[in-house]
Amino acid sequence: MKNLMRIFSVLFATLVITASVSCKKSEPDNPENDPFSNGGNERNVIVVISDLHLGADLAYAECSENLTALENFLEKVRKAPNVKELIIAGDLLDEWYVPANVNTYQGKDQTDFVGRIATSNKDVVDVFNKIIREKKITVTYVPGNHDLTITSENVNLVFPGINQVRDNEQGIGTYSPPGMPALAIEHGHRYNFFCAPDPYSNQDIAPGTITPPGYFFTRIAALHHVQDCHTPNDTMPELTQNTSGGLSQGLLFIYWNVWKWAIKLLPVENKFDENIIVTNVDGFTGTYSINDLLPYQATAGGEIDVHLFRGIQDTWDQRQAYNHVPVNIPAQQAIANSASADETDNQAKIQYFQNPNSDKRIVVFGHTHDAKIIPSENLQGQKTIYANSGTWIDHNNAGPTTMNFVVIQPQKADAASQTKIKLYNYQGEVFTQMAADSLRL
Repeated sequence: MKNLMRIFSVLFATLVITASVSCKKSEPDNPENDPFSNGGNERNVIVVISDLHLGADLAYAECSENLTALENFLEKVRKAPNVKELIIAGDLLDEWYVPANVNTYQGKDQTDFVGRIATSNKDVVDVFNKIIREKKITVTYVPGNHDLTITSENVNLVFPGINQVRDNEQGIGTYSPPGMPALAIEHGHRYNFFCAPDPYSNQDIAPGTITPPGYFFTRIAALHHVQDCHTPNDTMPELTQNTSGGLSQGLLFIYWNVWKWAIKLLPVENKFDENIIVTNVDGFTGTYSINDLLPYQATAGGEIDVHLFRGIQDTWDQRQAYNHVPVNIPAQQAIANSASADETDNQAKIQYFQNPNSDKRIVVFGHTHDAKIIPSENLQGQKTIYANSGTWIDHNNAGPTTMNFVVIQPQKADAASQTKIKLYNYQGEVFTQMAADSLRL
């Protein structure tokens, strides 16, 4: 689903981000422009990164060319005397971006899989673990959708001693650092129809699974990129809306339209009835075709059905309750806007700033790969700030940059002091400030 978001949001990202870019470049050896410096001796700076997408095989992993830069960045964080905490807001390890025809676990298990990720990304993993062992900087991890089903035990195998923040349910978590109760950091996928954990679909096929449809989309997208396919080898059958089928059939028609758009944008060389999607993860044991994912109907205007994720349009409210979504998102809105980065950004306002039961005034998401800072107000008229921490993948179609990070510098006791939120890009050993804002908590 990330790839779908990237393609959709690229239409908007350049205008949105370029408008907020300050383009202040910081030479790494100039302490006055050091993004990790607070100008004093206190260790209180928080650094947020997300969407590293470390893969088991660099032949297709989304982060390969940027690994050296990521290693260098982490070394700079490690040596920064003012950094208190490094927070990874999801999609650290990538279990989703694997070409559809590849057996993810290679006949083994998830423990072996994360071990292969550690081996393929050894230099980066080594720096993370050095930071963890030194205990000067806390390293905190919050799960995302690409590492949705990777267990806490397996994360700890790669990063022993890492601080993991998880809800009771697998694959989600929200973090407020110590001393900053007004700050919430999460990946943002719990609000997305295609990416939020789904413990209701496919239970007859894969008992206990929580895998949402975005996983299968991502497997197809990875195959598309490996094949470098530009012309589809099959045609998706048309559907006609079942006008007498009620809300459920209407929602399934919208769901079909999202798939239609995605399949058209990311063609593969295979026929849609070929069993090419090898699973053997999260309870799934079968090999599936693209047709298994696409809603279909026997006659024009007749009943619409689907094989995988049958009934998913009817369980969205249950999924939201399961995933602790505070403010209900209508199913039609969730399905239709599932590829929109703007929709994810807007959920920061809906779920936090415009929610009378929330006291959060700073929210940081990852997920969309669209780095930005957006100020707004809460219901009390107080200033609020949303930031997206972007991504570290090699080629980012969601925005003009990759290798992004957010820095949060807490306010001082002085009434005139404010909490500062800054967004950066790191490239060529140079930090470029993309945007900045501040507020008094």
